Amino acid sequence: MQVTIDHVYNETLQLPDESKASLAEQLVEYLEIHTDPDLERLHMTTAKRRRDEIRSGRVQSIDGEEALTRVRGMIKQ
Repeated sequence: MQVTIDHVYNETLQLPDESKASLAEQLVEYLEIHTDPDLERLHMTTAKRRRDEIRSGRVQSIDGEEALTRVRGMIKQ
């Protein structure tokens, strides 16, 4: 039997909350160690570019709550 993500997810929901949290922590730790170097490099390049855009004044930052409000407004349209 091939295990699917949906199956694992549904089985995980049956675990006690403490076990769910432990599993989530273990998955995050695994992903931190087993990150694709090309993907990590791409993310760093993007983060540095965005940082530089803010520092130079090419873009203006907004706080997270304002960003969420705007996105929710766009979704409702």
